[in-house]
Amino acid sequence: MDSRVVRRARVAVAVTFAVHGAVTGSFATRIPWLQERLHAGPGELGLALLAPAVGSLVAMPMAGRLVHRLGGRAATRWLLALWSVMLAFPALAPNLAVLWVTLLVYGAVAGMCDVAMNAQGVVVEQRMGRSIMSGLHGMWSVGGLVAGAVGVVAAQSEIDARVHLGVMAVVLLAVSCVIGPALLDVRAEAGQVAPPRFVLPSRRVLALGLIGFCAVFGESASQDWCAVYLKQITGTSSGVAAASFTAFALTMAAGRLCGDAVVRRLGAVWTVRVSGMLATLGGVLVVAARTPVPAIAGFMLIGLGVAVVVPLVFTAAANAAPTPSEGVAGAATISYTSGFVAPSAIGAIASVSSLPVSFLLVTVLMSAVLLGAGVLARRPAARDTENATVL
Repeated sequence: MDSRVVRRARVAVAVTFAVHGAVTGSFATRIPWLQERLHAGPGELGLALLAPAVGSLVAMPMAGRLVHRLGGRAATRWLLALWSVMLAFPALAPNLAVLWVTLLVYGAVAGMCDVAMNAQGVVVEQRMGRSIMSGLHGMWSVGGLVAGAVGVVAAQSEIDARVHLGVMAVVLLAVSCVIGPALLDVRAEAGQVAPPRFVLPSRRVLALGLIGFCAVFGESASQDWCAVYLKQITGTSSGVAAASFTAFALTMAAGRLCGDAVVRRLGAVWTVRVSGMLATLGGVLVVAARTPVPAIAGFMLIGLGVAVVVPLVFTAAANAAPTPSEGVAGAATISYTSGFVAPSAIGAIASVSSLPVSFLLVTVLMSAVLLGAGVLARRPAARDTENATVL
């Protein structure tokens, strides 16, 4: 294949990840506006914010069939465009019931788009012959941080969220339309068996998904609870507590952007082992910390440690399944379930014991990443590569 085509696809899929992250970052900054407009209490808002996770977890196993039917390029283009458009709708919801349904669809589109773009990233990585998945996930973080900064300015300027999110939806839709033609189109040949409408993971994909589950648990627990941990356990100020999240997010983004170079040098298995070791050390620091500096250092190590694990899990799962989209769908469904469970699990354990005890569970799961890294060892691909053509 022409190297220029692959290089254009590399740029296009990186921007795709950034757009996906930008939608998430934009929405997150206007949740307080939604709560105030709909007069929602914490419990009502929390229930509404469960809807995207439910929609995503239900829809992701179906994404493999959709990618097979439409082809890699079309599926990614249309899902990214629809995901961008969906950004405008939550702010238009007149009540909590409509918001819940809107966020359910929002989450379903987000999950299927996530599978399609990760499958696209794996195909581009295979054509390039070198690791790029960590950097792609780093671009997702960059997109989220940039859009989040725009959202903060909009909120501080008291711009109506319907205007802010509507404009962002149009901008991100335009970007998704521009980059779409540069993506690679992987189509099944005539006669190739279509994947099931709802994909159940194989044992190998299940094992890989469990590694991803542990990593996402550490990520979700840290990003949702780090500021609370700093304030309640170390007694620091609200500003320093908030800075702990920024430190965690920046470390994680930097780890992803630099991760491909590490993977090329160490390989996937050793990279995940080192990542698990760093995250476990971070968990130990957090559990032991009673002052801000070691606690923040611990959260930064957790962020650095989990940064590249999920991208590598997705790559391994894509290579272990009949098609990349099937493998990514199975691993993503298992991995992202953790993001649904982790925040409430940490809170439940803390309510009967303490936050340090809660993060002892995080530490144990980080050590599981270290010990289970061997499942990422490359094995012969399960799919017949002759049944796929790139157009």
